[in-house]
Amino acid sequence: MLTFITAVHIVVCIFLILVVLMQMGKGAELSSMFGGSSSQSVFGSSGPGNFLEKLTIGAAIIFMVTSVSLFYLSRTSSIASRVPTAAPSQTAPLSEPEQQGAPSQELPAIPPVE
Repeated sequence: MLTFITAVHIVVCIFLILVVLMQMGKGAELSSMFGGSSSQSVFGSSGPGNFLEKLTIGAAIIFMVTSVSLFYLSRTSSIASRVPTAAPSQTAPLSEPEQQGAPSQELPAIPPVE
């Protein structure tokens, strides 16, 4: 479920970026980018404003729902993974290795530089 929502979230993010970039800025026209006339017959008589605004609102709503869902699912899965499944085994503490037969590892003295 987490993988599916993550995939939907990524697709919606890319779609939202594209829809926002397609919208007209203040005083700009879509047809002026391509050197066409000033009529907006590509998206109908009302222009692309209403259609792109509705797409942006829909994508933003889906983006927020998937964001909250991902937060909730990741929170519940991380809490469940912190609960230990088995009791830790009782083992004797490790003792320091004995130094009886170990040779001395002294470094040779370095003569001073003159």
